[in-house]
Amino acid sequence: MTSTVLKACHRSLCVETSPQDGDSAASSQSRFPHKAFWVILSASLLLVIVALGLTGHLGLSRPHSQPSQIVRITVPDQTGVLINQSAVVDQQNDLVTFCVTSPANQTSTVLFDIKHGLICYKPVDEQSCFLRKMDRSDYDNVRSLLHESAHKNHFQLSGNETQRQTEFLGVLAASQVDVSTLEEPLQALCQDRSIHWTKRAEGPGKQRLVYFCIDICFPSNICVSVCFYYLPE
Repeated sequence: MTSTVLKACHRSLCVETSPQDGDSAASSQSRFPHKAFWVILSASLLLVIVALGLTGHLGLSRPHSQPSQIVRITVPDQTGVLINQSAVVDQQNDLVTFCVTSPANQTSTVLFDIKHGLICYKPVDEQSCFLRKMDRSDYDNVRSLLHESAHKNHFQLSGNETQRQTEFLGVLAASQVDVSTLEEPLQALCQDRSIHWTKRAEGPGKQRLVYFCIDICFPSNICVSVCFYYLPE
């Protein structure tokens, strides 16, 4: 049997095709969309699985943020009057903020910036904040608080067992600190005050007058009385 040949001409180009060729092409074209669909679907599913795996890995490797914890410390002073303190422990940012209430019910604030090795004192009756660098004993005292606060949040210290220490800090009135050079927690604490560096000394001497003291107690049964006096300019 002689097959019928169809001619399709477009301008000067002619292509000869047979009916069988047309059926074969149509069948191939009908199968191609299905195959492409499954390829695209498989690739999409693979991308979704990879994305979920990466998200899960990052979620597991990211440390969980720890909320700040409030710790309360009660200790009798040398006259037997109870001193109430509270400390906000921010382990994530290495910050410990003490609120020290005096017997006259006035509260001073002391901020330990462990990450940058600084202590900032904000006395209630002063118009200035006072700054100094942490030393080894400061780190030891604060670490005792960080360690003990993981187990409980209230400490009742005994007057007989508590070790009492006194530190004298001379205020360098001429060395005012540029607040913009400090980290955000210190700026927020003393935003409405001037800030001055202090210098540790053995004592103010007979010619110097101690203006005020701040008592800070730690769970390790150590209370430190920090006393300030002004140095000549």
